[in-house]
Amino acid sequence: MANKTLFQTFAGELSQADAVNEAGAKAFAFTPKHALAQYAVTGCLNGTFYPNAETQLERVLELASAVGPEFTAQTAVYSRERGHMKDMPALLCAALSVLDAEKLKAVFPRVCDDGKMVRNFVQIVRSGAVGRKSLGSVPKKLVQRWLESRTDEQLFRATVGQSPSLADVVKMVHPRPTSPTRAAFYGWLLGREHNPDALPECVKGFEAFKRNPTQDVPDVPFQMLTALSLGSAEWTAIARRAPWQMTRMNLNTFARHGVFNDRKVTRMVAERLREPTNVRKARVFPYQLMVAHTQVDNAVPAEVREALQDAMEVALENVPVIAGRVVVCPDVSGSMQSPVTGHRTGSTTAVRCLDVAALVAAALLRKNRHAEVLPFSDDVVPVRLNPRDSVMTNAKLLAELPSGGTNCSAPLRQLNQRKASADLVVLVSDNMSWVDGDGGGRSTATMAEWEIFRRRNPQARLVCLDVQPYGSTQAKERADILNVGGFS
Repeated sequence: MANKTLFQTFAGELSQADAVNEAGAKAFAFTPKHALAQYAVTGCLNGTFYPNAETQLERVLELASAVGPEFTAQTAVYSRERGHMKDMPALLCAALSVLDAEKLKAVFPRVCDDGKMVRNFVQIVRSGAVGRKSLGSVPKKLVQRWLESRTDEQLFRATVGQSPSLADVVKMVHPRPTSPTRAAFYGWLLGREHNPDALPECVKGFEAFKRNPTQDVPDVPFQMLTALSLGSAEWTAIARRAPWQMTRMNLNTFARHGVFNDRKVTRMVAERLREPTNVRKARVFPYQLMVAHTQVDNAVPAEVREALQDAMEVALENVPVIAGRVVVCPDVSGSMQSPVTGHRTGSTTAVRCLDVAALVAAALLRKNRHAEVLPFSDDVVPVRLNPRDSVMTNAKLLAELPSGGTNCSAPLRQLNQRKASADLVVLVSDNMSWVDGDGGGRSTATMAEWEIFRRRNPQARLVCLDVQPYGSTQAKERADILNVGGFS
């Protein structure tokens, strides 16, 4: 009898692979619109496991030109408002400054919605990366309008950050002060002569505190305080009134300055972090909590670290309970060890693609207690998870599994060998499969195994969640296959 594996019959004709991925194996290329969307919600313009930052930049600009200004504008807004990205939407706006000034006018206020985004936009345009080195009349007017539309306090808080600083931006666009207070603020910001009595109250309070740190700590961005010689008492005062997100981001700073030596403050910080109303109001993403939990020092009390786990349970309220049988397949291969936002000198995140995949799997398991988790690298990696354990606990177990090459078809192949049934299979990966590169004939091994699986489970759906900025997939988009991108 002929080899059944080699000469198996598929329910439908397999799509032929039309691309080679960054790992050198067969793949399906995304359409230009899909590829731009993928880059927009996963790309951070840093070096990844395969391409470098320059390759990302070149590819995004090529795609923006190919899809046209309207879709580029839509993608910029989605990337910022729904993907909560920073560098990529600013880059797309900068590209629009060359492609279509009217589209830039339409989306600029929605994309450049804070000081950091405006500074990113100005930096990218001035770099010459999009084909121009000067702001030009339209971008200049848009930045001027942004400055004019902000309150004095909003501009004061936007002074945090460099390269370029807000002062650099003001020097470039020359906004006209509309009040004595704004004129004094610009003078203070630029280090020029100004009327100190006309300064905004927030600036007056900060300057007074710099002169006499024994006063009450002003309500200013913490970055403005880190350069000052503050003691434990001042940092404790900051911790007492810090908003939720500031608390999450500064746990190590609080520990370093002795804030947690005060038992009452420790308890207060923990309660603030775990309080469900606070978590919902902060609109925190599970990814942000994973960042905090990953980066927190041992000097932070256990009570506070555990509060982050409690907050995670609240943040996962939007994870759906899925009808039917669910299989989740997190990729634990070597390329997933790469930082999820890429390598950046001096500021590389500690969170890896692997951590994000583990978080997605653990979160789905938490809300779908009967889901099956099949981690994979070269092959499926055996693991036993308790769905009653916390998401952080299960994510940590998954992230510590042994890794190897990438074989996206491995979990599907095992399901087929067991003749298993499922209604939804979720694959969380960077899609850089290469171990199974010789399988699937003219298609990919993942598509071949999915066709076999679908013969037994005709209503099944496959979702491929791609966490990295690449332009191809192992499973071609169609009615039963959905390719999505993102990591937040």
